[in-house]
Amino acid sequence: MVNLNFKWLVLNLGAEKVKILKQQISNGGSSIGTIVNRENLAEQAAKWHGEKIKVVLTNGCFDILHMGHLRTFKEAKAQGDILVVGLNSDESIRGLKGETRPIIPQNDRLELLAALEPIDYVTLFDEATAVRLIELIKPQVYVKGGDYNLNNLPEKDVLLRYQVEVKFIPLVTGISTTEMIKRIRTANI
Repeated sequence: MVNLNFKWLVLNLGAEKVKILKQQISNGGSSIGTIVNRENLAEQAAKWHGEKIKVVLTNGCFDILHMGHLRTFKEAKAQGDILVVGLNSDESIRGLKGETRPIIPQNDRLELLAALEPIDYVTLFDEATAVRLIELIKPQVYVKGGDYNLNNLPEKDVLLRYQVEVKFIPLVTGISTTEMIKRIRTANI
């Protein structure tokens, strides 16, 4: 076991970062995400900002999880200290993609995301966009897939207002949840 000088760590990293490190050490070095409601997340984010902890946000439906999602989460996590994933609720997805979606219910999607190593916190939202979530947690970095750009990003105005750095992660060629669902449905499985 490594003997860490926690006073030095607190002075140099800040109390909240040390708390995160201690949690990871007690989990055997792995970080397991936590499912939280938006209001509690907003309170926690305010504390992180006070501790100069860099918060990264990404969001989406994540209906059928695939390699492209995982790569996005890994790259998003590399942009800061805390990765928050906003998850569209079942109601939100039906509004965006139609009555036959989602395939995977929101509670299952929440639990799957929370189990992924790069993700620190997962929260659910009912709106079509992440505008309200951005207003609540005020991330320093916002990450989306390469199918978006600043001109077609619904959250553009709020991101500019809060001066959030925006990163677009290249898509994995040939991988899409919508296409996977189409292939499954046409195969009559």
